[in-house]
Amino acid sequence: MKHTIASLTIAAAAIAACHASAAPLSAAMQRTQLNASASNVRVERSENILFVGADINIDSVSRGTNRELWIAPVIGNGAAADTLPVVVMAGRNRYYQAQRHDLVEREGVTLLRDNYRDHTYSYTASVPYTDAMDGKPLRFILELRGCCSDSIERQELLLTNIDVAPPVETFFPAFNWITPTAETVKTREIRGQAYIDFPVNKTVIYPDYRRNTVELAKIRATIDSVHKDNDITITAISIRGYASPEGPWDNNVRLAKGRTAALKKYVEELYHFAPDFIQTSYDPEDWGGLRAYVEKSNIANREGILSIIDSNLKPDPKNDKIRATYPQQYAFLLSEVYPALRHSDYKIDYTIRSYTDVNEILTLVRTRPQNLSLQEFYLASRAVEEGSAQYNEIFETAVRMYPESEVANLNAANVAMARADYDRAATYLAKCGDMPEAVYARGILAALKGDYATARAQFEQAAKLRVADAPAALEQLDAMKK
Repeated sequence: MKHTIASLTIAAAAIAACHASAAPLSAAMQRTQLNASASNVRVERSENILFVGADINIDSVSRGTNRELWIAPVIGNGAAADTLPVVVMAGRNRYYQAQRHDLVEREGVTLLRDNYRDHTYSYTASVPYTDAMDGKPLRFILELRGCCSDSIERQELLLTNIDVAPPVETFFPAFNWITPTAETVKTREIRGQAYIDFPVNKTVIYPDYRRNTVELAKIRATIDSVHKDNDITITAISIRGYASPEGPWDNNVRLAKGRTAALKKYVEELYHFAPDFIQTSYDPEDWGGLRAYVEKSNIANREGILSIIDSNLKPDPKNDKIRATYPQQYAFLLSEVYPALRHSDYKIDYTIRSYTDVNEILTLVRTRPQNLSLQEFYLASRAVEEGSAQYNEIFETAVRMYPESEVANLNAANVAMARADYDRAATYLAKCGDMPEAVYARGILAALKGDYATARAQFEQAAKLRVADAPAALEQLDAMKK
């Protein structure tokens, strides 16, 4: 009896020594394969809780009464890894020894009695979720320990990568607004065309003759639009008169020159410009206008008439040949087209003063937008709330005043995309050329319309062109898995 007691005492001392020297879980990498495997891996997230589950096949693990199988799931790598609740499956002797030495309380593990009959262990755990877990690997570290908790075998199973972050459904664009270059001098011009009717072979203007009231009013309205504006200085006016090709060349020279001089005199007397302020020129016969009409028309013998117009014949023989070769078509041209070739083209050059007061500019956006430069429109936009109706109006008015400007069209496209008017945005972007900001904006439009393949291609090109926001746009597509 004494011998038995002595033996138990010695065994207890040995067990205590073994626990004191137990190898920590993360101390050694796998040395031999336990040939365990995992199936039915489950990783789910509910609010701030992460659920992990897997069935671990341990049929090949050589367990016994004096052995422990430690199952430790880990998320991540290295020192920053998160260890999930550890499970210890202990043989009969190790189970009772672990209870006596408070293994559960000391190590914070779940202790199970191994019945040796289970071929699979179904692991489940719920832990607090952090954003840092997303994208990290989920590994199960299995370690078989002996009677003194020494490591016998170790195996690491890489199960999956954590992918439970809420999917990004919406693309949020970062628009690139272009600041227009300020103009040193705001130089502008207005062009117009008037059809003043003169009695046959006359060079005197009769204001009430035929449609002259309307045509002269057009000229006055054009001049008044700048002449009455105190912010505008007219710097030059030019008039070029044209006559039609019928009749002798010398007479057409006289008519074109005289009628142009008559219009100049009319304007000078109306506005009291200095005699030499208005510059004039003339074209005795507007063959260019005739050719432009014929080329666009469906008139019979169109190519034949064009060949005569393009010939090296002098003006009078050229007109005679059209009349003789194509009399029916000539009669039509004479009555329907030649009158429109008798016109006066005029151009007014002027300068506009610059504006720096934002409140004044905001007023001009609604009252006289034609006086503003693109840079002044942009200055006004900085003073109002982005995305507001007034903000949108500023950029839309700017592109209306400068319809061919790539900068105006790019900024207007941003406004249109911001309010989901994608058709109008596409129209504006079509006028933006290939500047880097336009490539990037086309990527935004494609992303907003759900065409992510095109969006990615545009953003990649914009990134190569060093558009600062392009890499972030690509990251958004990555987050959306697009």
